[in-house]
Amino acid sequence: MDILQRLARFLDRPLFPWKKLIIGFSVAQYCFEEFLSFRQYRVLKNTKPPKVLEKEVSQNVYDKSQEYGRAKAKFGFVRGLWGQIQNIAFIHFDVLPKLWSWTGDLLRFLPARFSGEISHSIVFVLTFILIQQVLSLPANVYHTFVLEEKFGFNKQTPKLFVTDMIKSNLLAFAFVPPILAGFLGIVKKTGNQFVTYLWLFAAVLQVSSITIYPIFILPLFNKLSPLEEGKLKAQTEALAIKLKFPLHELFVIDGSKRSVHSNAYFFGLPWKKHIVIYDTLIEKSREEEVVAVLAHELGHWSLGHTTKLFGVSQINIFYIFSLFSVFINNNSLYADFGFVREHPIIIGFILFSDALAPMDLVIKLLMNIMSRRFEFQADEFARNLGYKAELASSLIKLQIQNLSTMDADWMYASYHFSHPILSERLKALDWTPTEKVGEEKSEQVEVEKATGREL
Repeated sequence: MDILQRLARFLDRPLFPWKKLIIGFSVAQYCFEEFLSFRQYRVLKNTKPPKVLEKEVSQNVYDKSQEYGRAKAKFGFVRGLWGQIQNIAFIHFDVLPKLWSWTGDLLRFLPARFSGEISHSIVFVLTFILIQQVLSLPANVYHTFVLEEKFGFNKQTPKLFVTDMIKSNLLAFAFVPPILAGFLGIVKKTGNQFVTYLWLFAAVLQVSSITIYPIFILPLFNKLSPLEEGKLKAQTEALAIKLKFPLHELFVIDGSKRSVHSNAYFFGLPWKKHIVIYDTLIEKSREEEVVAVLAHELGHWSLGHTTKLFGVSQINIFYIFSLFSVFINNNSLYADFGFVREHPIIIGFILFSDALAPMDLVIKLLMNIMSRRFEFQADEFARNLGYKAELASSLIKLQIQNLSTMDADWMYASYHFSHPILSERLKALDWTPTEKVGEEKSEQVEVEKATGREL
């Protein structure tokens, strides 16, 4: 801790140009990510699929995939530029101190017990969330109802879109106040010793969310129904018994109400797990292929990937809070952003997060490397269980249905992708095609699409 104290004294220097430094970090990150996107865009202009996919994907499907990728890339360029303009404008025009002052004025209309820093911070954060949502709304509408609609992915109605937005806001207003109050209360009561207590608080929140989300939040947006009796349920239960997976219930989720996105996952406490399968996955796959997908997912559990990722996240959180202790009392940081008389803890955390941007890039890269390694291991796990052909055909079908990226620039993929691309996974599986997996429905599906990358 002595090192952190010395670092805190070193960084707290009068007239230190924090604002210019953070703007510089932001611009540098933006330029770097746009450089990667430009490299990926060149790959998206290729006219022939990777060799490992030549016998699996028709030229028509590949062309549609490339077109979809380019459309998303162009949208990403515009969205990224808009976000960067917002960020620089917020800093240059001192939006944070002005918003802090304005939300402080709102507290005058509330009872006296709501006049402290914690209440002020809650109102500030909720107001900030609403402002960000308004600023991002045009892009979100365009993405859902123009871009995704053009390629046949979107199944949301305007009513559902608005309903989801209202529900999300209500959840924010329900959960942000107690969580933020706990965060700020710990810092205030424990002083310079807050790091360990905040870390424990964050760990409890993470574990609690595992229980709370599927029971109270997920049903607000989707319907979970028990998987019907049949071959799929029998094979899944047999797989769980074989792996000694503590399966409690099997659910089907109505993902089709928003898109044809397909996936499967599990959740729950260590001794009581639940498996969730998207209805679209069941609809578009054979039972053996769905079980192969589940074998991959249970591979993550059997190989301890979820536990390892939780452990890594705890190390990362402890590291973040430790560095925050260096900045929390940095007078020069607050002053350069217009907070001369007041040093709100939440403002310090926001500014610290901006200053931490370069390290975030490194951590993101390392986490993606670890995640891709785990994906290969889960594929190998499913392969060793005898699902090599079924997993490969399922991955190819999902790729075709989703128009997912079939090839990628190595730098772009290393930085952005938490999953290997399809060609890498098929090569690792030592897959030898025996038939054109996507042919049977390629005309019908014209490609029935879903966003994102699966499994």
